[in-house]
Amino acid sequence: MRILIAEDEPLVALALAGRLRGLGHEVDGPYPDGRAAFERALAEPPDLYLLDIGLPFVDGLTLARTLTTHGLRRPVVIVTGQDDPGLVDEAAAAGVGAYLVKPVETPALDAALRVSAARHAELSEAEARAERAARLLEERKLVERAKDLLAESLGVPEAEAFRRLQRAARERNRRLPDVARALLDQQDVLGRGSRRTAGPSPSPSAA
Repeated sequence: MRILIAEDEPLVALALAGRLRGLGHEVDGPYPDGRAAFERALAEPPDLYLLDIGLPFVDGLTLARTLTTHGLRRPVVIVTGQDDPGLVDEAAAAGVGAYLVKPVETPALDAALRVSAARHAELSEAEARAERAARLLEERKLVERAKDLLAESLGVPEAEAFRRLQRAARERNRRLPDVARALLDQQDVLGRGSRRTAGPSPSPSAA
């Protein structure tokens, strides 16, 4: 992994960089403050952030939250000299995957990197599943609305309206939700037009 280090203590920063290289990772930095680390992440996002909690200008937890709001969420490991349970809770709320207390030994660092990366992957997959489920639900609603519109407009049973939507999708080589959306969009546009004019209402069989 390419890991961005933000650490304001030079000796600690050098030690962390050496340990990361020894573990086979590519090091980006170290950067001495949160502002510099943020600008670097904007320019070239890394695979993981290794952040000191007490950075100048922008502290590590604020930096983690800011990176997320800018679409730069990655696994985060926080390093601190404070063994404070309250900070652990705050770090978890900020999306931090692992928390290390100085001095940091190589085995603990390696474990923290693995845990943070795994948690991030699990969260990303869970969010992707939720997005897929929401999209499928919305598409089903679109098809139902289009089917009801077609059945009412043509005076045919819902099953027949659904078959017509399926046939239109096959003939156009398009997904059924896309055909449904096009029908609803067309009806919406033409329906607004019919309110402005006295012309006849459109036939939804055009779907």
